[in-house]
Parts: sequence; C-alpha cells; structure tokens
Amino acid sequence: MCRKQICTCCVMDSAGDSTISFDENGRCSYCSKAERDMPNIYFPNAEGENKLQQMIEMLKKEGQGKKYDCLMGISGGLDSSYLAYLGAKKWGLRILAVHIDDGFDTEISRENIRKLCESCSIELHTIKPDSRQYCALTKAYIRAGVPNLAVPQDNILFAEIFDFAIKNNITYFLNGYNYSMESILQSGNTHAASDVTNIRDIAKKYCDEPINKLKFIGTFYWRIYLPKVKGMKQIYPLNYIDYNRDRALKELYDNTGFEYYGSKHEENVFTKVFQTYYLYHKFNVDKRKSHLSSMIVSGQMTREEALEILSRPPYDENTIMQDIKTVCNKLEMPVEEFVEICHKPGRQHTDFRCELLPQIYRKLKG
Repeated sequence: MCRKQICTCCVMDSAGDSTISFDENGRCSYCSKAERDMPNIYFPNAEGENKLQQMIEMLKKEGQGKKYDCLMGISGGLDSSYLAYLGAKKWGLRILAVHIDDGFDTEISRENIRKLCESCSIELHTIKPDSRQYCALTKAYIRAGVPNLAVPQDNILFAEIFDFAIKNNITYFLNGYNYSMESILQSGNTHAASDVTNIRDIAKKYCDEPINKLKFIGTFYWRIYLPKVKGMKQIYPLNYIDYNRDRALKELYDNTGFEYYGSKHEENVFTKVFQTYYLYHKFNVDKRKSHLSSMIVSGQMTREEALEILSRPPYDENTIMQDIKTVCNKLEMPVEEFVEICHKPGRQHTDFRCELLPQIYRKLKG
C-alpha cells in the first residue's frame, strides 16, 4: 500500500485521489493550479467592484421590457442564498429563483429559502421531479457503487432550470460557484453530471423503475447549444467581491434570519450522507479537504486550522445514522444494504457506458 502524501501548502492528499501530483517542494497540483488561476478568476478588489457594477448595469439594461433580469437556482445553502440576497436586496435585480425539491431538503434549508425570498421580495418557483422515478434512479447509482451519486441531482437541477429559463425568455443565469470556497474541487473519484449516456446505462442495469418522467440535459445541449445557439450566459458574481464565509453568514442572519446548517452542502440530507459517509467509507474521500483547501488558498483559514478540523471525525455517529435512515426510508432501501454497499470496494463510472464529449470538454477547458 502506498504511503499517503499530503500537500505542504493546503490539505489535499493522495488518499482517494489518483489524479493528484506533487512538485519537488511537496506542493500539490490542486493548490498550484488554484493560485495560477486566481488572477483571472477572483477579483476581491477595486477591479472586482468595476466588473460587478458593469455586470449589474448590463443585466438591468438587457432586462428592460422583460419581467426578470436574470434567473438563478436556490438550494437553501450559503452560496446561492447569499448571491440571491446581494442580487435582489443590494443590487436591485429582478431575480426569478428556481428551487428543485428532490424530497431531501432539511427543515433548516426550507426555512432559509422561505425567509430569504420573503425578506428580499424574490419570486420563487419550486419544481418537484417525479419522486418515484427520482428515488429509483438515485438508488440505482448507490447499487452501481459509483462515486458521484450527485449526478442525477445535478443533471436534473440544470435541466429544469435551463428549461425554465428558455420558457421565460431569460438569458442570464446567476451561478453561486465561487473561487473563494470552491477553487479546489477533487477530480478523482467523480464524473461529469452532463453524461446522460452514463445515467441511462446505470439506470438500465440497476433501476427498478422507468425514468421517462425525469428531465435530463446532455453535454452538447448544456455546454454548446445553450450558450452558442440560445445565447444563455452563466455569470459568477461572487468572484467579483471579497467573499468571506463568516461575514456572509452573519450578514444573511442579520438581514434574513438565515440559519447555518452545519457544513458545506449539508442543507440537503442526501448530499450530507453521500459526501460525509458514502464517499468517506467507499472511496476514502473526505470532501472537507477540498473545501478547507479552497479556504486556505483564499486566505480565510490557515493550514493548521484546517488540519485541526480534519483531526476530528467527519460526522457524528448517532446523527449520521439517523440521516441514513431518513434517506433509506425515502428511497425504500434497507439501511443494512446501504451500509454494506458503503463498505464494499467501489466501481468507476467508466465501468459503464460513457459519452466522450464531457471528457473532451473538460480537457479543452482545463
């Protein structure tokens, strides 16, 4: 067994990630790339203020004669909530918010969304995918034993949002992705959410329900047709400000009553179980490392602080077992089966049929 190597600058390591590499000083490929990219992506300065002002003016100009200036998805998590708050309350944008209710929202996230939209006068549309088919597809991914269980969730989210945008003649989509807390995303043990070929092959082999009522979006439509033919543009405003997690949480709490839900992406109980238990045990992947490393790179945390957090278990045993029961009950899956799957060797998405376009697109972008 190879000895685990940890980066000397962030906290990314070789455990559960075959794609990582290290230079002669022990610096990993992730934080090296993040620091190279920073000048072209993240503008927490006067330049960012100018870019932000230009963006706001452009959205308002393009929105003239329309009901909305832009559209965005809201999950109930910090990034999308803070962006919606800034956009509607501080920048005066007319935002149409779309929330995909997959049946796994926590009570905290539901309340966060309600309070946010009410206090900021944001129009909210909630879309619910067919519950039986969605749960069957999610269960199929678990039984397939692949790493990215979030593929159905993410694909259906964007399929619904972009379909909604086209029907409402909205060109601009505000995206909560941000360099400050997401500059480092592990590339090993994951897969592109846009690979519909992979989705259908896994469903064919493991799904006990049809998936004809679910809406999907492929790579060509998502990455090429929408931006090049329909003119759909994604904008990342959080990269134009000095985005700090603690300040954002306080501002949201003071102005909307936003409550923090514990950790990144834990506003959804399925995502919490997937990221903190399934990946941790099945693929030796601790998702906290990516998040903490991003915060180290953006200066919000020291490496020592991150290592101290990582010295603690990723979850509370009693709480996670209750969450697993909640997920399994919704999926109509025995808890014992889920736990057993989590402790068996995993498979890769490439063990199933895949389309080439996501790989080609990723290489062109990277």
